[in-house]
Amino acid sequence: MNQLGHHINGETVTGRGDRHSAVFNPATGLQTAQLTLATGAEVEDAIQAATRALPSWSATPAVRRARIMMKFLQLLNDNIDELALLISREHGKVLDDARGEVTRGIEVVEFACGIPHLLKGEYSENVGTRVDSWSVRQPVGVCAGISPFNFPVMVPLWMFPIAIACGNTFIMKPSEKDPTSTLRLAELFAEAGLPAGVFNVVNGDKEAVDTLLTHPGISAVSFVGSTPIARYVQRVGIEHGKRVQALGGAKNHAIIMPDADLDSTVNALMGAAYGSAGERCMAISVAVAVGDIADPLMAALKERLEELRVLPGTHPDAEMGPLVTREHLDTVLSFVDSGLKEGAKLVVDGRRTDHPDHGDGFFMGGCLFDHVTPDMRIYQQEIFGPVLSVVRVDDYEQALELINRHEYGNGTAIFTREGHAAREFAARVQAGMVGINVPIPVPMAFHSFGGWKGSLFGDHHMHGMEGVRFFTKLKTITSRWQENNTQSQFSMPTMK
Repeated sequence: MNQLGHHINGETVTGRGDRHSAVFNPATGLQTAQLTLATGAEVEDAIQAATRALPSWSATPAVRRARIMMKFLQLLNDNIDELALLISREHGKVLDDARGEVTRGIEVVEFACGIPHLLKGEYSENVGTRVDSWSVRQPVGVCAGISPFNFPVMVPLWMFPIAIACGNTFIMKPSEKDPTSTLRLAELFAEAGLPAGVFNVVNGDKEAVDTLLTHPGISAVSFVGSTPIARYVQRVGIEHGKRVQALGGAKNHAIIMPDADLDSTVNALMGAAYGSAGERCMAISVAVAVGDIADPLMAALKERLEELRVLPGTHPDAEMGPLVTREHLDTVLSFVDSGLKEGAKLVVDGRRTDHPDHGDGFFMGGCLFDHVTPDMRIYQQEIFGPVLSVVRVDDYEQALELINRHEYGNGTAIFTREGHAAREFAARVQAGMVGINVPIPVPMAFHSFGGWKGSLFGDHHMHGMEGVRFFTKLKTITSRWQENNTQSQFSMPTMK
């Protein structure tokens, strides 16, 4: 059995703590590794290593930082299949999906390779007589990232490449459920020539998180996870003087207009609702069927869902793999039971599967509910599993009102052939990311990712220029050079 620990000051260590966490293969239900959880002292070691590395790394020219990032980019591309396999074995998602995750993370590294250009400031000559003014962006210091189990490669790559390219040092705290791929990222970054201490990985639980949130040596914290924990991270981090971006949960709706192309819409909903077993913050978990589209939509979804191939993620025919842990599977199943008790119609029941390849893995099939109403728990809360709820409404305005009333505002979509409806939707919907005939509108790396309302805490979205702004602080310089000194001025300075 593998013994997993941390990556501190350029070295992989097994850990000194006496508390451990089991890592499972979700497709078999068997434990594959034992993770030693970091003590507060070990997190302190990582912070001290990052603090020692900061002066030299922040003074390294941006072009040299970019060249190390380019080597890291090449190593990621060379090892994409290995990383995908590590993801699939510990998270459960199918290999194609895991490769897609790594690819989306690589796109952020590609963006970070342009850091010499991204850090260019603004310059104004002669804002006053012989007075020039310019701005620069400088690193904030030692930064930390706390990432969720559902994207053990992509989400860390949303965080630390931009932070490190900007001249910061970094401590990553990945999910203890699937830590191996993040540790592998640290090894690849070191192989690319990153100096010791610039990037560290500590694996732990709340003790490690609280140490990062309260330690005076940490300047900024980036978080992705559930909304209750996001609120906690923001509150505690700010109380201890840190810059915080915290992305929380979601309940993403897709409006299906009566004129939508049925076949393409159903294909899109299948991938968006059941891809990665629904364990995505951008999963579509509510389809809002407008008018007469509801019955044909339900019939088509039922037919397609009953053919869904639920298999181990490494199986060549798999469309959906298992859930990440037995505990999470039980939680998702409890939501399905709740929907039935509250009166929703379970059109496809995936709670029990019977396949010889499932063994003791954490499998369930896709579930499809019809006649879901806003007062139901399965509508109100994030399930984070392969459950799609269909809500029927009479018209577009009712559909839009549903989305705008919900406490979450992460992502949303509309399926229609009508340009006016799509334009109105994009302008009026209260969500941070919007898709028009695109079910999962995750922005490319040179744009930024983030939601509204209860899905985001803090001012900045992730990656893109929002990421650069979050991991840097702005400095503006005003300079005057003249031959003779002027007299003292006691009024508010103005430029003349």
